[in-house]
Amino acid sequence: MTFFSIKKFISFTPLFFVLLSNPIFAEQSLTKSEILRKSNECFKDFQYKVCNNLLLKMEKMQLVESEQNRYKCQTSILGLQTELIETYYFKKLKKNKKGIMIPYVNKNC
Repeated sequence: MTFFSIKKFISFTPLFFVLLSNPIFAEQSLTKSEILRKSNECFKDFQYKVCNNLLLKMEKMQLVESEQNRYKCQTSILGLQTELIETYYFKKLKKNKKGIMIPYVNKNC
């Protein structure tokens, strides 16, 4: 990883800690179909602002799922978030990345 990549990764970290520590942020969430559609768009063409916003909304959604003891859905969303982050940071290494976790989000949520 380059210094620039590490710097962007570190910029994501405080946002996740804020969301994890404050369940009030988990009020608004995306529907499953919106997550799947926007995730596919991010796999095709990662636009930083759009996909970053999607990651934050997915974080809210997985927190809600955790509070409702729906751990399969939560885990599937976490996996999809991981794939999106990998797509952004390792886009030179993995071309034509497809969402392996998309069917699991579809099934478990």
